[in-house]
This record gives sequence, structure tokens and C-alpha cells, in this order.
Amino acid sequence: MQHVVISLLSVAAVAAVTGVVAARRRFVVVRVAGTSMVPTYRPGDRVLIRRGGRAVLRRGQVVVFRHPQPDGAGSSGRTPGLRGTEWLIKRVAAMPGDRVPDQVAPGTHATPGDVVPAGRLVVLGDGPASRDSRHWGYLPMSEVLGVVIRRLS
Repeated sequence: MQHVVISLLSVAAVAAVTGVVAARRRFVVVRVAGTSMVPTYRPGDRVLIRRGGRAVLRRGQVVVFRHPQPDGAGSSGRTPGLRGTEWLIKRVAAMPGDRVPDQVAPGTHATPGDVVPAGRLVVLGDGPASRDSRHWGYLPMSEVLGVVIRRLS
């Protein structure tokens, strides 16, 4: 009987470790810096991010993504590392196939009334002084780390 109990405890321990590893790959906590999402999120707020899920992105969701590269520079195509990368947090304003919202200024790479191309998003900060698609145009969906699930603090 003792061997059965030890085996069950071992199986439970392995399952717990596997669950923790899976959760760390699926979720990440990010601390907000800057005021681009005020009043929704303030500097110092911690938010829980569900990684991946680009296929289920929807208009209105808040996403964390790698800062867009200057014109002509693309991402390396590798899975983004969390450390040493500048991450931004903004709200999805338009999805591929949607019309670019009127609040996006003409002259950027995303002009109001145009259709958002495949694989791209228009993202806007909730704050009035946000640097977002109004400044650097479309965001490649491949740069999205994940979707904000909830504020933790």
C-alpha cells in the first residue's frame, strides 16, 4: 500500500510541475510603464497576459506587442524574448479587412477609410498622447505577445 501512495504522490508532483511549466508558457505578468493607456491602465499596474492567440484577436481587446520596427526593418521571425525587448500595450482598433478608424491621421501608413491589410492591426492607446498606429501605421500581428486578461494590481 505504501508503494501505491508514493507512486500517486509522484504522479501528482509531476502533474503539478507540468502544469506550472505549461502555465508559464501560456501566461505572463507585465508591469505597465507610461501613460498611453490611462485611464484604463496606469503606470505600475500589473496585468496578466495570455500569450499567443493571434487567431482569436478581436477589436477592442488590449494587447501587448513588440515595439514596431522602423520602416523597412522587420522582425527576425523568431519567438520574441521577454527580456531586452521593448513591449507596448494598446487597444486593437481595427482588424484585417476592417476600415481604418477616422482617428488615425492621414499621412501615416494607415489612412482613414483604407482597409487594414491581412496580417496587420491598427492599435490605439486610450490616452490622448499615445504613440500608436497614428504614428507608425499598421502593426504586424506577428509582433503580438498576447492579450490582456485582467489587471492584477
